[in-house]
Formats: sequence, C-alpha cells, structure tokens
Amino acid sequence: MSSVSEVPAAPSAQALAHFSASLSFETDCADVRAAFAAATPPDFVLLDVRGPALFARGHVPGAVNLPHGKIVESKLADYPADTLFVTYCAGPHCNGATRGAIRLAKLGRPVKIMTGGVTGWVDEGFELSESVTP
Repeated sequence: MSSVSEVPAAPSAQALAHFSASLSFETDCADVRAAFAAATPPDFVLLDVRGPALFARGHVPGAVNLPHGKIVESKLADYPADTLFVTYCAGPHCNGATRGAIRLAKLGRPVKIMTGGVTGWVDEGFELSESVTP
C-alpha cells in the first residue's frame, strides 16, 4: 500500500461537497485572464495586495493595488457592497492573498483568492504589466 492510498479517499458525496465548496473560495489564473479577455468587463475587482514597489515591478493586467494591511472600509467606498473582490499576492509561498481575503470578509465583502498569485500567472505563460513612474 502506498502512502497515497494509505488514507482512503473520502466518499464521493463528501468529495463532491468539498471540491465544489473550494470553488466558492478560490479561482485560478486562467479563469481571471479569460474574464479580462472577454468582451464584457469583468464582474469582479482584482486586488493585488502586495506593496506598491512589487506591484510596480510586475502585476496582473487590470489589477488594482491595495496592500492587504490597507484594506479598510474607506478604501472600498467607491465599490457597491456586493462587489466581488479577488485577491492575489506573490504566489503560493505568500499568505498576503489570504490576509486580504480575511480583511474583506470581516468587512462583509464577497471575496475569493486567485490561487497561484503572480507565480501562477507567470507559470501559465501570461504577461505581467509594469507601472510607469511619471
């Protein structure tokens, strides 16, 4: 018996519930890119929750920079209460996206995380944008 099968898989009904629920908490880079490439504007706001210097060096095109520590109600005032926010950070080694998602959830805002962050975006072969300094 391998270490993979040592612990039995969950029953199919539990697996379905688990994996279906996970999609209510996260999305992936390809789905975000497809939404930005569609003819209609995205139905979410993509938040890069890293600091401004990292954002300037390279970010997902269309993202808004709002560091997770600065997510407060006053910064969200221009967005309707039902706006879906999708957070991302550097990648799977970074918990900034989770920190940002927690802050948004505490403010009663709908939120998901873009798994993979910048690392996942680049791994998919997608281009980053750089901020131009005036």
